[in-house]
Amino acid sequence: MFDILIKNGRVIDGSGSPAFEADVAIAGDRIAAIGKIEGQAKRTVDAKGLAVTPGFIDLHTHSDFQFFVDPSADSKTTQGVTTEFMGNCGLSMCAPLHGPSREDMDTRVDWYDTKWRANWTGFPAYMEALEKTGKALNVITQVGHGTVRKAILGMETRAPDEDELKQMQSLVAEALDAGALGLSTGLSMPPAVYSTTLEVITLAREAAKRGLLYSSHIRDSGDEGAGLFVSVEEALEIGRRTGVKVQVSHLKCNGATRGKADKVLGRIEEARHEGIDAAADQYPYIAASGAMSMNIFPRWAMAGGRQKALERVKDADLRAAIREHLDERTASIGGAEKLMIASYPIERQYEGKTVVQVAKDMRCGPSEALLRLFEKFDPQLILSGMAEADVDKIAAHPLVAVGSDGNSLKATGPLSTGNPHPRSYGTFPRFFAQMVREKKLMSFEEAVRKSTSLPAERIGLTKRGRLAPGYFADVAVINPETIVDRATFTAPHQYSVGVEHVLVNGALAVSNGKPTSETAGRVIKTMQG
Repeated sequence: MFDILIKNGRVIDGSGSPAFEADVAIAGDRIAAIGKIEGQAKRTVDAKGLAVTPGFIDLHTHSDFQFFVDPSADSKTTQGVTTEFMGNCGLSMCAPLHGPSREDMDTRVDWYDTKWRANWTGFPAYMEALEKTGKALNVITQVGHGTVRKAILGMETRAPDEDELKQMQSLVAEALDAGALGLSTGLSMPPAVYSTTLEVITLAREAAKRGLLYSSHIRDSGDEGAGLFVSVEEALEIGRRTGVKVQVSHLKCNGATRGKADKVLGRIEEARHEGIDAAADQYPYIAASGAMSMNIFPRWAMAGGRQKALERVKDADLRAAIREHLDERTASIGGAEKLMIASYPIERQYEGKTVVQVAKDMRCGPSEALLRLFEKFDPQLILSGMAEADVDKIAAHPLVAVGSDGNSLKATGPLSTGNPHPRSYGTFPRFFAQMVREKKLMSFEEAVRKSTSLPAERIGLTKRGRLAPGYFADVAVINPETIVDRATFTAPHQYSVGVEHVLVNGALAVSNGKPTSETAGRVIKTMQG
């Protein structure tokens, strides 16, 4: 007697191998058998005409605290996602929470209509709390270099002294020993932008000696600063010096590097030939998103933190210099009409509007409008500016996994506020609809591999990301002809369609296309988990 028997489907096992007709039997939280199965089951799912795949592993997310606000994760399970890898871009927002790190997380929580606040400080306590709360899907976290640095140095622009670096090492080691499965950096954003490569190397050694991943939001994707290729080279050098596995996060070509996707992908290939275990991930959109302070505000103006930045904004000469910088940054992505307000809880009427529209309402120029917004609250922005041809080339490369760079949200309740980037609701269905069905850049089987076994391999998971007996029963049943995203930049809180059933650890998280109330997700703290 099986718990669930998925009959008559076309099994795509996640390895990239061709699909084959088979049944999949589930017993408890594991896959019991795959083949022609005649046994009985408590529930039978007819998958005739549908693809049966491993549940998708979202390799790049920022859902660090969302499960404490609402455990549903409907925006992800309706895409077929069964596991999230959180704590990216150097932002393990929930821990360690010392001084400025707590203030940073509280600001991000304020994007949503919730009174929830963390009641812990260290990483072990965070992991314990995460295990106790409900989760519709599995979660894995990393420790963020930026969060650690802010906990010790605040927003200071200097290098840590020997004692401070040891404190940072200790916090990283504590997090990894508590179950974080990687170290992430966000080297283009304050405070990590003030760090040296040697500082990061010292901390990356903690991940390397445990066989864990180093994922990096690199210093520059082409808009400003170090430059895309220098920044990729820094990530590879960290791998060369430490032996750590290197993941280049949400790889993209912006500004002057638009059109250079082939070259940067070639450099990652060369690094692998040199013995560096390097790869990348990507979301299939031409627009990015992030806080204004971390994405377009001048780095020098953020030194010392938000209060210092606000003091500089009040100085007439410095305000003019900041405006000039903002004008240059908006020009690099194609103009202020390419910037949209995603979240601004102080005045929600601006959410979903472009900066040009906001400026018209305020009767001022776009850069001045941005400063006026910033003076009241740090707005979340959506920034368009990538070239579709680059996005396609990166998406098709066999070393690039799919990752949303989004959050687990819900179309109702506290997580439905704001006008977020649609990637939180549509990344994976969009990838299959556009890159496979419409553009034919790869086979359906290859797209499944890039969404399942490839991210599992990058994290180091040994019992997820494949359909095989003994593996955890994270399974998606998908209609290859209809799977598509519905979320848009102006109406993002819309669920995708075409994902008919989703199992997380053998429990149905989505049934007949609708999210259930199951919270069978787990905190994965070991590679066998």
